[in-house]
Amino acid sequence: MEVSVIYNKKVIPNNVNDDLVNEKIRFKEVLVIDANGEQLGVKLRREALEIAYDQNLDLLCVAPNGVPPVCKVLNYGRYHFEQQKKTKEAKKKQHVTEIKPLRLSPVIDKHDFDTKMRHARKWIEDGMKVKVDMRFRGRLITRLEVGKKIMNSFIEEISDIATVEKKPLLEGNTMSCVLTAKKTK
Repeated sequence: MEVSVIYNKKVIPNNVNDDLVNEKIRFKEVLVIDANGEQLGVKLRREALEIAYDQNLDLLCVAPNGVPPVCKVLNYGRYHFEQQKKTKEAKKKQHVTEIKPLRLSPVIDKHDFDTKMRHARKWIEDGMKVKVDMRFRGRLITRLEVGKKIMNSFIEEISDIATVEKKPLLEGNTMSCVLTAKKTK
């Protein structure tokens, strides 16, 4: 969905690829800043474009919502490349934490419990979060205390490397909690 801003009955696109450059600028008057960062004052659009073209540069509207709108004289190709580089770097630095699901049962066997514990430990050591679900099927919903006991023993056994981010909570017929790695100093 593209959101637009209206200024003096002109629609200004709010999309990154729709930068207001050179002939796309439709404002009558603009505040011009030259390539060195000095203000040249309020000029007519035509005069501002002539200043940019005389220097073999482009006119970019950097603040279309300003009164008057602010335009800068610069090399648009280089500016666009720098912007792409910045967004790429910012994307690299983002860290998305993955949440791994793990399902327990109120009638789980000791060996199955240990296997689930090994998986959870490995995932938490790898920096992931673990969402532990316990589904109560059929008549097992009447034995909530057994499920709570197993869930608490799971949390207690993994408490040396993990903390509870979301406490065990029953939602419908599923009890769930989220475990995350302990903060290291």
